[in-house]
Amino acid sequence: MSDTSTPRRPTATDVAREAGVSRATVGFVLNHTPGKTISRTTSERVRDAAVRLGYRPNSAARTLAGGRSRIVLLVLPDWPMEHTLRDYVEEAALVLEDAGYSLVTHTRGSGGRVRPLWEALHPDFVFGPDRFTPDEVASMRDCGIARIFPDPAQGEPADISLAVSAGPRLQVQHLYDRGCRNLAYATWDAVRPPFLAEARHSAARAHAHSLGLPPLGLRNTDHRDGSADRAVREWRDTGVTGVVAFNDEVAAAVAGAAVRAGIRIPGELSVIGHDDTPLAGMFVPALSSIRFSTAALGRLFADLALYELDGHPLPRRRAADNATLVHREST
Repeated sequence: MSDTSTPRRPTATDVAREAGVSRATVGFVLNHTPGKTISRTTSERVRDAAVRLGYRPNSAARTLAGGRSRIVLLVLPDWPMEHTLRDYVEEAALVLEDAGYSLVTHTRGSGGRVRPLWEALHPDFVFGPDRFTPDEVASMRDCGIARIFPDPAQGEPADISLAVSAGPRLQVQHLYDRGCRNLAYATWDAVRPPFLAEARHSAARAHAHSLGLPPLGLRNTDHRDGSADRAVREWRDTGVTGVVAFNDEVAAAVAGAAVRAGIRIPGELSVIGHDDTPLAGMFVPALSSIRFSTAALGRLFADLALYELDGHPLPRRRAADNATLVHREST
């Protein structure tokens, strides 16, 4: 009768025997334990033995033994994985990997039928771009997760608010400097997460108020349902001369509707987007936009995680420093 049992998984003891070192040395090498002086030759011998045997550390056992999973969990709302978010995640992952941590992403589900990933991974640190609900925080605490960002007990750190408000302030200021005195804010219902659209609009509205401009009304516009066409016609009739758009896609929808309506850009209507995506430069007329380094923001959040986890120096750079104006034909 043939043996159908599952092959035994190689252990750290097997690696130690293969490499001719102690079990503790295997652990020090493969877990990158700080403060242990192990020769380069020995380290390479251990790693080579692990590869030959097909050994993979058991993360659950490693967590129980050392109290650390070396996992950082990024919890995202239901966002599309567009290039700006991809840059953010990739840069954060690189910084954390250099420090010996793995970045894992988890997208919040709306149905509540799947257990949150932190219950299975027991990460050392959980962070996200939005505040966690009381139920989510309670679940993390029940799993023994002590480090959560944003901190549920504190207000948002300055870099979070600056990351939201710096761009909209530049948008409004640019239109004001170009002579626009009656502005509107354009977004669309498909923006995810909605809190980001609300936060950007609030920042733009506050800056417009500080300049003595009329209230900055919010308008949903979409090239697919005619709402953008209706909006630009109404703006023309009410004397709006500048549109602050949530992002470059919204700006393109507005500018395209204006061209179809025979409205001159920027002669009659100036439009500025946000994020400086490839679309902004390819669109005709080319769209003015706000360039914001999401990769730099990813590095910033990774540095904040390492500050909380290992006491690394707190990053001094501010998210607002990454926002710059890109002036093109639409303004």
